Amino acid sequence: MEKQKLIFTVNPGSTTTKCALFHLIGEKIKIISDETIEHPAADLHQFSTVAQQIDYREERVRQFIDKFLPPEAHIVACAGRGGMLTPVPSGAIIINEELVNFSLFTPVYEHASNLGAPLAYRIAQTCNVPAFIVDPVSVDEFSELARISGHPDFPRFSFVHALNIRATVHKFATQIGKNFNEVNCVVAHLGGGFSIAAIEQGRIVDNDNRMESAPFTPERAGGLPPIPLIEACFSGRYQKDELLCMLYGEGGVYAYLGSKNMLELEKRAAQGDEKVKTIYDALAYQIAKEIAAMASVLNFEIDGIIITGGLAHDQFLINELQRKIKKLGKIFIYPGSNENEALAETVARILAGKENYLTWPVKLGQV
Repeated sequence: MEKQKLIFTVNPGSTTTKCALFHLIGEKIKIISDETIEHPAADLHQFSTVAQQIDYREERVRQFIDKFLPPEAHIVACAGRGGMLTPVPSGAIIINEELVNFSLFTPVYEHASNLGAPLAYRIAQTCNVPAFIVDPVSVDEFSELARISGHPDFPRFSFVHALNIRATVHKFATQIGKNFNEVNCVVAHLGGGFSIAAIEQGRIVDNDNRMESAPFTPERAGGLPPIPLIEACFSGRYQKDELLCMLYGEGGVYAYLGSKNMLELEKRAAQGDEKVKTIYDALAYQIAKEIAAMASVLNFEIDGIIITGGLAHDQFLINELQRKIKKLGKIFIYPGSNENEALAETVARILAGKENYLTWPVKLGQV
């Protein structure tokens, strides 16, 4: 009897590593098992950099595989979440040692997602199979006009939740009976971080770049007034690390309410807590404003507005958003991120010969 063919996926976050095994049937996939491995703060504090966590996380990942890999199955490919790379086109990149070294030692920014390629590569080497990353956050499909900022020394660039956005647009295209490369829509990915993007013929032609003009999030400050921020930088009151923490980790909802537990805050808002409700209203206000801005990029000629990510489960927020943006177009809700599924779906298309991949190093304009 032929062994089941499996795809292994790994998605490292700041305090978790999400792993999954998918049964490959033709070019279709079916989830076999998945697990969110929690990493206690006490474990992570022993490492001074993200790269130093690689052996620790690899051990936990291998425990997942040992526990859940069926005896009648074998891994035929691996995929990892892409990290903070230089700008790249959308799609898949096969992982080699150069990409592993870049992710660990010279990434654009320090982030746990940089461990996705090294972890997938290590497991793939053991199984003697290929490994890929798919749609890292540095996917940049900006139009020429979108890059102009207001000063040539500070051009706009793309940093976006490309993996979940593109995977969700694939589902949306199927739902409305259109080819992916014909879809025009606005996508609001709402999680711990937000990405609100304009999709034109399947390409992410503009987005709010997380910290640029983005709404505040449960833990991120979003786009702040620049002059007060510059004054704070030179005031002598803050160290650089303190300011970065205020912007990214302890900003947004947390800065106003002392909590980023949105389930708890949703209940408080629904029960009439006026302070919480005001912040919720401001959150909806900023998200709706940015969705409208991205719709304007597409001349308001859109197939729909997609809301996805963890906060798409938050009915209090969704109700307010639907009230504010319903005149822009039809609204489609796809809760959650499903990033492991998105990784596996792309790899399945590659193995079936339906999709190509690039090899690192990759530059914009490469196809």
